[in-house]
Amino acid sequence: MKRYSLADKVAFITGAGRGLGAATARALTRRGARVVIADIDLCTAQSVADSLPKGHGLALQCDVTDLASVQKSVRLTLERFGRIDVVIANAGVLGRGGTIRALHPDQVAQVLSVNVDGIVNTVSATMESVIGSRGQIVVVSSVFAYINGAGAIPYAMSKAAVEQLGRGLGVELANHGASAMTAYFSLIETDMIRQGVDADPHVLALLSGMPKFILKRIQPQTAAAAIAHGLERRRRSVTVPGRWRSVAALRGVAGPIVDARLARDIGVRRALAELENR
Repeated sequence: MKRYSLADKVAFITGAGRGLGAATARALTRRGARVVIADIDLCTAQSVADSLPKGHGLALQCDVTDLASVQKSVRLTLERFGRIDVVIANAGVLGRGGTIRALHPDQVAQVLSVNVDGIVNTVSATMESVIGSRGQIVVVSSVFAYINGAGAIPYAMSKAAVEQLGRGLGVELANHGASAMTAYFSLIETDMIRQGVDADPHVLALLSGMPKFILKRIQPQTAAAAIAHGLERRRRSVTVPGRWRSVAALRGVAGPIVDARLARDIGVRRALAELENR
């Protein structure tokens, strides 16, 4: 397949004020793209934009849970750059660790509002421009789309939903000469993980019962480079670390085995009880 050059392309990235989104903005501008840093926090978005080559970054305040806010950001992008070639629906939250028994439905809804509704809003608002430029949409899922999410079920639910969105979208866009890519990452060394995992001893205790490779962290720059590489090759998916590809391929067999193991694991039971009772 012919290489998709990112030079002079316009990329709209949500949640780009920090973490993976910011790293992806920098990775794309190094390849000649112009990027829109769309984030709910305008100050962090502007800081990222200021770090990019002059004229290559536009900071916009954008609340992905509000369709009107996303549509306004898209309108401002089109006024500035004339088109949108690449969309990276990256904005997401981890949510508070806890069992479904302990979590209030509103807490579940808050995670789904950002991680699912936010991506749907982003895709909806940018779709026509991407089709018009025969561009690409990237949705950021996670390996938690297909591993057991006990203790963080709302997050795992949301990433499974994003996976299905990305797969279906890829088929629907193909008829228009555009494409979609689903990105699967393990734990990325970002503020979200530091605050939601590292700062919570109960979540750390729960993760300690998982297979050790699950705990391996990757840097935002590594994940961002994988996204850029995948865009240049119009990949349907990217997975980092690569070892997770075999886990995904065997999920129908390995999943039930791992689930049964976790259900019996004394350490996992203890960590879940602590999450439930704190």
